[in-house]
Amino acid sequence: MTDTIWTESTVAAAVGRAKYDRLAQAIRDRIASGSLAPGQKLPPVRDLAWKVGVTPGTVSRAYRLLTDAGVLTAGVGRGTFVAEAEEVSRQVLSAEAGPDNDSVLNLTGPRMPDLGQTALIARVMQTTLAQMPSDVLTRYPSRITDRPAREIVLAGLDPLVGPATLEDVVLAYGGQNAIVMILQTVLNGPRPTILTDAISYNGFRNAAEVSRADLVTVPWDDAGPVPDVFVSLVRKHGAQAYCTASEVNNPTARPIAPSRRQEIAAIAARHGVHVIDDDCYTRPTRVGASFRSLLPDLGWHVGSPSKTFSPALRLGYAVAPEGWSGALVRTAAGHAFGVSPLVTDLYARLYRHPDQAAVLRAVRDRIDRDVAVATEIFADCGPGAAPGVPFVWLPLPAPWRSGDFVEAAKSRGVILRASESFLTRDSPPVHAVRIAVNGTVPHARFAAGMADLRAVMDQPSARISV
Repeated sequence: MTDTIWTESTVAAAVGRAKYDRLAQAIRDRIASGSLAPGQKLPPVRDLAWKVGVTPGTVSRAYRLLTDAGVLTAGVGRGTFVAEAEEVSRQVLSAEAGPDNDSVLNLTGPRMPDLGQTALIARVMQTTLAQMPSDVLTRYPSRITDRPAREIVLAGLDPLVGPATLEDVVLAYGGQNAIVMILQTVLNGPRPTILTDAISYNGFRNAAEVSRADLVTVPWDDAGPVPDVFVSLVRKHGAQAYCTASEVNNPTARPIAPSRRQEIAAIAARHGVHVIDDDCYTRPTRVGASFRSLLPDLGWHVGSPSKTFSPALRLGYAVAPEGWSGALVRTAAGHAFGVSPLVTDLYARLYRHPDQAAVLRAVRDRIDRDVAVATEIFADCGPGAAPGVPFVWLPLPAPWRSGDFVEAAKSRGVILRASESFLTRDSPPVHAVRIAVNGTVPHARFAAGMADLRAVMDQPSARISV
């Protein structure tokens, strides 16, 4: 690579665009023009920051944005590279739409098995449309039209989520949308700070990006986020919110211990920190009280049927703490005037249907069968898993690194997600991968894929980077 393609003009002023966004676009343009070739290594963060006249944080943010989009690839200790052409094509596809055929087993993101959902949705959709009053289809959604769906949400809340009323429930277009709406409701100032867990899914990072917030990660010990570090980061950065998933961390499947939740809640209460508790990957039986229960004034509960029934049901919800539902309703109205009755009525009728519970059980049983195979084959590695949760966290034995293991697995036709996908650029290396359940293939195919992965693990290549 020649240095001449990186100058201070790389991020020349553009009205309405942040420097990191301009730098990201400049990198895209250089890839499109051929100045940066597939597989080419980009400069280290500090070197590029000096060359183009920005802060290292700006470069880190641009790199992370492009890595999350699949345009770049990054490995802890190896650097940042332009993704290979086929890798860009694969990464840009969602986890639900990646390659899948007789020779490739895609385990990058959970895929729901169809055990009656599609047929049930089709039947209930016909009934919903046939019985929907015509005036509902000619006006904007409101708290009146979405009331049946909110009633279903409220009736299904576990007591450990804390006392709630129908007014506390606010609907969104999926759990991710609910998280973004909460952040846009509670954050103040031009550059607020959000805390999240050191290993966590990139939805929290994306939510921080669209909320124009800085993200700072909190390390865990065996019980969850370390309290001393948590309070130190709150004080240092003036953090306004903490995004977590207390029941099922994605990707490790670990819960925060109930006693640790109480410690973190006490710190959050003292410092006025909102805690957003994502429960979309929910357990059949909760481990402990939600942060909403522990923090009546600052705790938010988020859920969705996407992970348990069907991701095509683009409906999520937030259960607001005391005194915050009105503000969240106003934010929701600013996003989309509410959720369409085509979605909310369908959801309400589905969850009242007598066949729905049996379908949910069948889906959970299939997920548990696949997870059981993976945890048995890799029992000596200490895999992370939880009942009803469609992924397994697999720590790798030495000398494996996550990127090398992913590449070796790919050569055997199994596509995985490396630990780097769940870390920030400044995080220490974590040698692990996430195995997602692919319910669109037979259980025997998934089990065979696990056997292939075990064979890969037991025969490390001499080419593994050190």
